[in-house]
Amino acid sequence: MALSGRHRQRPGDGDPPEHRRGDAGRRRRGASRVERRAVRAAPYLLSLPALLLFAGVVIVPLVMTVLLSFHDWGQYKGIEPVFILKNWQEVLTDSYFHEMFWRTFRIAFFVTLLAAVLGAPEAYILNRMKSPWRGLFLLVILGPLLISVVARTLGWALLFGGNSGLVNKALISTGLISTPLPFMFTETGMVVALAHVLMPYMVLAVWAALQRLDPQIENAAVALGAGPFTVLRRIVLPQVMPGILSGAIIVFALAASAFATPAIIGGRRLKVASTLAYDEFLNTLNWPLGAAVAVLLLFALIAVVVGASRLVERRYAQVFG
Repeated sequence: MALSGRHRQRPGDGDPPEHRRGDAGRRRRGASRVERRAVRAAPYLLSLPALLLFAGVVIVPLVMTVLLSFHDWGQYKGIEPVFILKNWQEVLTDSYFHEMFWRTFRIAFFVTLLAAVLGAPEAYILNRMKSPWRGLFLLVILGPLLISVVARTLGWALLFGGNSGLVNKALISTGLISTPLPFMFTETGMVVALAHVLMPYMVLAVWAALQRLDPQIENAAVALGAGPFTVLRRIVLPQVMPGILSGAIIVFALAASAFATPAIIGGRRLKVASTLAYDEFLNTLNWPLGAAVAVLLLFALIAVVVGASRLVERRYAQVFG
């Protein structure tokens, strides 16, 4: 009896070895499937808090703003939660709003053009520098990003400053002009100030494209007899163009949606879409109309940015692929 109890069989001891190996293999395959599912689900689970935060601070307010644009408003009755198209009809048909949006995109276009004309050569010169000058000038270029946009724009307001501004004084003292030029409350002043504020983004985009440029190609072109201008036009510019176009998309979107600089330099005399939406929200208290202006500006910028990005990617598929 003692021997029989000592040698009691365990479950599966009487099975052939092939069956035991098959059970172990099935258990390993089941465990491996669970592990693969866990690995595939890990990125989604880790990104879930960020997605919830993004939905809470971006998606939900945006949806509420879109819904608000379809509400009614009256001077004495306030906001009424009824579905109407009056705000969108007014924004899309009134010539006043057409002028605001046309001015917004016109200023953004000239800001982008000025940033590209000045930022691309600046990035090229920066790329040709040697250490430690490259790091020093890169700090000078990126340093303004650490300063508030409001502070930088107020600096431009002091420089413009009507007849007593430093810009007009410098131009008059050098004999370039005889009478002061108007910069405050003009599109010219807004273009100059916005181009200065957004210039680092263009420089960074072009500089990133220059990092992929092989210097041996330039050396080979020079060895074959190409001059500096030919090398710049035929070798460097085609390879840097994707960076210029990418920077142009970023600068255009930021310039068209800017608020602080147009509000300070343009004031209430020269409104753009962002300052118009601000006035509708906080001055006239017509929140539904302000929401319609803001949503239309957002959708217009999304269409422009997505369309331009697709064209750039299609034109330079080898670079972005």
